Amino acid sequence: MENKINEYKDLLKGRLKEKRYYHSLCVADEAKRLAKKYGANEDKAYLAGLLHDITKNDDKETHFKIFNKYKYSLNEIEVSSQKLWHAMSGSIYVKEVLGIKDEEIISAIRYHTTAKSSMTLLQKILYLADFTSLDRDYTDVDVMRILVDVSMEKAMKYALSYTINELVGKGAAIHPDTISAYNEIMLKEKSDDI
Repeated sequence: MENKINEYKDLLKGRLKEKRYYHSLCVADEAKRLAKKYGANEDKAYLAGLLHDITKNDDKETHFKIFNKYKYSLNEIEVSSQKLWHAMSGSIYVKEVLGIKDEEIISAIRYHTTAKSSMTLLQKILYLADFTSLDRDYTDVDVMRILVDVSMEKAMKYALSYTINELVGKGAAIHPDTISAYNEIMLKEKSDDI
């Protein structure tokens, strides 16, 4: 496993800008830490964190080569939201080019930007690690770092609320998966109150 990790790091150094490579290392470390805390597979979490942004610095043409080659259809919101492309193309890349067959890792990468309803533990870990990694410095990152150590569900609710508010503030479309993830948490919260 160690050799593979070093190979992947070398690959990432060649594919990503220096700041994005550093971010990938930080997310891998945070994902591993959260996996240990919440009882997930630490190796899988680290690998998903390391590779989650593998296509982030690719240009439009490269993303669409991947989508077309592997017959991946984007919905209307995905076509208009370039920030989402790397999650989809990255999940395809790790499966088809790197030959990683672990569906948990592939799906964690796929949903690390939008989230979705019925997320697995590893999907939540990667989603939150991307929010709380050492290199992050957005408004509220300190709140997120506290919440992620208190409760994964509270952290998910806060992260999704933060994302939705940010997108609404920019006048951007919100992916249906993000809305579904948020609604699921809110409905569960309501049913717990009854």
